[in-house]
Amino acid sequence: MTASPSPSSPRPRRQRTRALSRLGRLGRPRRTGRGGHLIGAYGLLVLTGVLFLIFSLTLPRTFPTSATVDSILSNQSIPAVLALAAMVPIVTGAFDLSIGYGLGLAHVMVMQLIVDVGWPWPLACLAVIAGGAAVGVVNGVIVVFGRIDSFIATLGTGSIMYAATGWVTDGGRIVPGAQGLPAAFTDIYDSTFLGLPVPAFYVFTLTVVLWLVLERLPLGRYLYVIGSNPRAAGLIGIPTPRYTVYAFTASGLIVGFAGVLLAAQQQIGNPSVGLDYLLPAFVGALLGATAIRPGRPNALGTVVAVAVLAVGLTGIGQMGADFWTVPLFHGATLLLAVGLAGYSARRRLRTGAAAPRASPAGPPDPPFPPTRDGGREGTAP
Repeated sequence: MTASPSPSSPRPRRQRTRALSRLGRLGRPRRTGRGGHLIGAYGLLVLTGVLFLIFSLTLPRTFPTSATVDSILSNQSIPAVLALAAMVPIVTGAFDLSIGYGLGLAHVMVMQLIVDVGWPWPLACLAVIAGGAAVGVVNGVIVVFGRIDSFIATLGTGSIMYAATGWVTDGGRIVPGAQGLPAAFTDIYDSTFLGLPVPAFYVFTLTVVLWLVLERLPLGRYLYVIGSNPRAAGLIGIPTPRYTVYAFTASGLIVGFAGVLLAAQQQIGNPSVGLDYLLPAFVGALLGATAIRPGRPNALGTVVAVAVLAVGLTGIGQMGADFWTVPLFHGATLLLAVGLAGYSARRRLRTGAAAPRASPAGPPDPPFPPTRDGGREGTAP
């Protein structure tokens, strides 16, 4: 009789690496052609350039200017950071609906600690970022160990955070006194570096870090396997609960950082402003799963998706569109993103579920490594 090892049991590194490689090979779609692959991977990036060209020709005096570029890089930095925060749990197949509420609470707490409590601004920022990570841990624990669906769990914790925001502000706004906020604090958003707004470098750095973690480190491969097949992840020895909590913790940490940026941008504490960023964040994260690495959420694709949204909204705004076009644009794009993601997943199932080809040296490798007594993991005794 063959006993499947527990997810937490130790396993040789070589066997785990081989198993992860086979899982990735089984889930990888066959390429029907080099051109089709390039279109799928970089079509969204090309669309960004096409939209920029169209608006430049339509609005030659206002759109293709350095002021517009600076405005996009600056104003879209917080949506981009929040979209990256939403992307991390999606990698594991979960959703964190509390990020908008967490953003509102984080930026209010920064203002509260600086204006009302009198903390030095660096200490206040670090405390809020650490608090965001703690909220992420709570979300992960509730989802994993409470066995509550991530939609319901994070919606519940988000509502609690929204209530905490109202309690801190007493339903009003936190406004600095006549002396204003410390200049060094507001400079973390308002200043420039190498002629570009500093927030753009925050987004660039965060994107590179997440790309390295998800694409180049074992941690990222584990998260992707958990998102694609949690049962298989457990069978090859990946501690699924622990890594799921890691994903929610990273999301909360990034949300705390976004709250610091929002406080430096707004320079007041508005208890309801965070919800405005929730829909754009998920649009960017889900639409980003159709770019660069189609079929899987990824950091580079998320930033490209945010760029598409930014260029489109900026061009529409300069053409004099009404205010209601913004939620219309986001809602339609969200439906498009979910539809494309679903189509990509179905296409991967159709074209990527074939058995691995046999090697010249012998039969194909089994999907799971053999156990000590010669049996196969994942098979009946």
